[in-house]
Amino acid sequence: MTQRMNKKTYKWLSIFIIGIGLILIIGLLTVHPVKKKKPAEVYRQPTYRAVYHFTTPDKWMNDPQRPLFFDGEYHFYYLYNRDYPNGNGTEWRQAISKDLVHWKDEGVAIPKYTTKNGDVWTGSFVVDSNNTAGFGKGAIVAILTQPSAGGGRQEQYLWYSTDKGKTFKSYRDQPVLLNPGVKDFRDPKVIWDSQSHKWVLLLAEGTKIGFYESQNLKDWHYTGGFFTQNIGIVECPDLFMMRANDGTLKWVLGASANGKSIGQPNTYAYWTGNYNGKAFTADQSEPQWLDHGFDWYAGVTFESGSREDALTQRYALGWMNNWDYPNNTPTMQDGFNGTDSIVRQISLKKQAGKTYGLISRPVETLDRLTGSTEHFKQIKVNGLKTLKAKGDAYELDADVSWTDAANVGLRLRESADKTRHIDAGVFVRGGYSYVNRAFTGQPDQSNKYLESRAPFDPSQKRVHIKVLVDKTSIEVFINDGRIVYTSEVFPHLNDQGISLFSDGGTSIFKNVVIRHFRPIDG
Repeated sequence: MTQRMNKKTYKWLSIFIIGIGLILIIGLLTVHPVKKKKPAEVYRQPTYRAVYHFTTPDKWMNDPQRPLFFDGEYHFYYLYNRDYPNGNGTEWRQAISKDLVHWKDEGVAIPKYTTKNGDVWTGSFVVDSNNTAGFGKGAIVAILTQPSAGGGRQEQYLWYSTDKGKTFKSYRDQPVLLNPGVKDFRDPKVIWDSQSHKWVLLLAEGTKIGFYESQNLKDWHYTGGFFTQNIGIVECPDLFMMRANDGTLKWVLGASANGKSIGQPNTYAYWTGNYNGKAFTADQSEPQWLDHGFDWYAGVTFESGSREDALTQRYALGWMNNWDYPNNTPTMQDGFNGTDSIVRQISLKKQAGKTYGLISRPVETLDRLTGSTEHFKQIKVNGLKTLKAKGDAYELDADVSWTDAANVGLRLRESADKTRHIDAGVFVRGGYSYVNRAFTGQPDQSNKYLESRAPFDPSQKRVHIKVLVDKTSIEVFINDGRIVYTSEVFPHLNDQGISLFSDGGTSIFKNVVIRHFRPIDG
């Protein structure tokens, strides 16, 4: 009886204590409500990884292989070295994109050292829609250079894919295009010639670009050659047709070349002219240049996904590096060495003197990355004017005019003490536009590649400048892209100032617009 009474007492006592506790907790919550924890803010460690340019996930990247559009996406391969910096040899790594801005890594599609011919070098791939090679309709056929087993001669081999380019198989250990006994015999570019209904292959053969034809992508026959002058060994040839703004159809032949000996760039040279199905005849012997900077090499052009503008507009992409200083990059602290230029839209325009030239502008889809915009309607500058705006990843547009100024332009990625900066502008008295990277970190230790230049008519007294700035690069478009400069730069990560300058007189900067870009992975 007593034990039962004690248990009952304990039960009610427990209920009473719990009730008092709940009342106290409710009271405390009323007076001091619990603060909800804010979501943890994402902290981005300072890095040299580009904000909006395509970079290799790790290790090493060089030559881009011409992208193709199929199944609703752009398919892109590039030379990749997983063993860098402690091993040799490249392979083809793949990325895909729907907008040419956001890229998804697909891993290695053609691995190195899987045949007796070693690693795989630059080449090109096509969609064999009509099954001309016999691997099935829609098979992806790649023809690329490999150093043949034993002799190490540069020869052309065929690889094919029946899973939409995810993986490739070697057609055979023997080349489909034998080396005729020359040192340089590489970088095949294959296109379909719709006029002659055949495959055409261009090959870099020293100072010559060779032309070959085939019906089945396996058996190739030489048809002619184009001989270059004073631009060194050519690489990565290119051939395409474009319709100019006056309606004229022109063939364009391009190649990566080195014009340093004649005061020209070391980027992408091109000629306009005629291709008759066998060989190419240029309008002029001297080439034009698609880029006047130091770091737009192994460039490729390719068709857009829209067939409607196939002849009036193409895209272009280049490797932002230079074989004179390929390893001089601080990006290895972030585990990679390899950045590509933005994709450009290129068109053909009739120029003074009845010549034709390529015009470049940034791909329109880049605007989708705009996070914020700053506008400055008109700024009068005599000397140096520092803007309140700052940044390390943006596009800047400006219309600049002057009467008697000697040197006008922009200082970019400027340090707080003004000692470090990258300059882009027009040296009026010298008659040229330029980009100067001498006052900041840059990859050339020999100091031979500090300022890049191109002729500018000083009588114009005005210029439109568009600049794309990223962590380790600057791309400058003069007068709507007739002249373009692409260069690597390695400023301090906290150097983000922007200044305008006008030396020797007053200049007016109008319609200054700065579009700050979000990260492509953001």
